[in-house]
Amino acid sequence: MLGFSPRDGGITHVLDKGLGPRGWEDVLEVAGDYISIVKLGWGTSYVTKNLERKLEVLRDKPVVIGGTFFEVVYATGKLDEYKRWLGELGLTHVEISDGTVDIPREEKLALVADFARDFTVLSEVGSKDSSVEYSAEEWKQWLQEDLDAGAWKVITEAREGGTAGIFDSSGGMRTELIAQIAEAVGVDNVVFEAPTKSAQAWFVKQFGPTVNLGNIPPDEVIPLETLRLGLRGDTLKEVLLGNAGARTSA
Repeated sequence: MLGFSPRDGGITHVLDKGLGPRGWEDVLEVAGDYISIVKLGWGTSYVTKNLERKLEVLRDKPVVIGGTFFEVVYATGKLDEYKRWLGELGLTHVEISDGTVDIPREEKLALVADFARDFTVLSEVGSKDSSVEYSAEEWKQWLQEDLDAGAWKVITEAREGGTAGIFDSSGGMRTELIAQIAEAVGVDNVVFEAPTKSAQAWFVKQFGPTVNLGNIPPDEVIPLETLRLGLRGDTLKEVLLGNAGARTSA
């Protein structure tokens, strides 16, 4: 056709808030090629009717249950039961977070290492409380520690609305912090939660089309892909014309 090259790499981590099997069939039909992993947000999986049917529709995608539910399981002392349930559901990925429940650092790292023996671990760092702002040094240390403990990827908290963690309470991005995180632990190791179009565009312009982005609503997968490919005004100059200019000058 027109010859625009598909991107090579970059995780699109999609946040599901309760979409049904038929809804997911529609999403996968039009956008499945662009979805890397699906997260069943917080505790939605526990109250979803016919969860097995939904997971059958999603069988070709890694599915992870939201980290807040992990915190519920931890706080109620049901970690062994949780592992068994994940196994019964056929899930191979798990998210571990401490954004609401206080888990001592050493204990969280031990949990990451323990779960990493049987699952692919995504470990989230950052508080869901918008009034809590960790220093850059704390972010860098904790993200690297989680990777060293066995996490496959680390996730930077932003919540589904972009109002905590790497965002401030008004929705502004903590851009200097993000740049320091990327430099310290490697941009490929991080999934940056970016639920808004403006945030997605900023990440693509800052780190390129293959940046790992999370908490993407199902109906925003295709719009995000156009941002990644420079087929939208927000990133056209940086992704397409920038590359064209580089080729012309080479």
